[in-house]
Amino acid sequence: MSPLWSLALAPLPLTGVSLLKRAWNEPGPERPWRILGGWGLLAAAIAASVPLLGAVRGPAAMLTVASAVALPFVGAGVERRDARKKAARELAPEPSDRRRVVWRGWLRGFLAGPLAGVAALGCGLAVAICAPGQIQSRMVIGGLIVPFLWAGGMAWTLSDNRILRAFAVLAGVSVATLGAAFLKGAL
Repeated sequence: MSPLWSLALAPLPLTGVSLLKRAWNEPGPERPWRILGGWGLLAAAIAASVPLLGAVRGPAAMLTVASAVALPFVGAGVERRDARKKAARELAPEPSDRRRVVWRGWLRGFLAGPLAGVAALGCGLAVAICAPGQIQSRMVIGGLIVPFLWAGGMAWTLSDNRILRAFAVLAGVSVATLGAAFLKGAL
């Protein structure tokens, strides 16, 4: 009986996927309504399948039908490229257009070095102290993530054009993670 109900409900995901594809291809004033209608029909198909097919089989069947219906749409958009043809050379990213100021470089260096390191160390300590699991596992994971987070913080700080945003995020992460580690350790 379930394959028949899946086939009976198949027009709902088919129409929903086609609406989403039209919204993707044709920008215009109807686009938000198409997106809303497409997702609404997919949600309605899933909701209608629950009483007919069951709480587990129904959504799984409707998601499978929607995926199978979307596959031809995806296949229609495949572009075949010549592998021997060279791609157009991309330009290097532009440096910041702002005027050079000495204090900005020092501030950027402070944010990238010590403050990103404190934020990364706080994250590592928070994982080592507050995360669930064995203490050995928490300490290893906390110790391993610190260099990666520090490198990520340094790269982000040096590439971000807004220094105050980087300062706010790094200071906030430092306060939150070190505070959580201190409170968990103190309690």
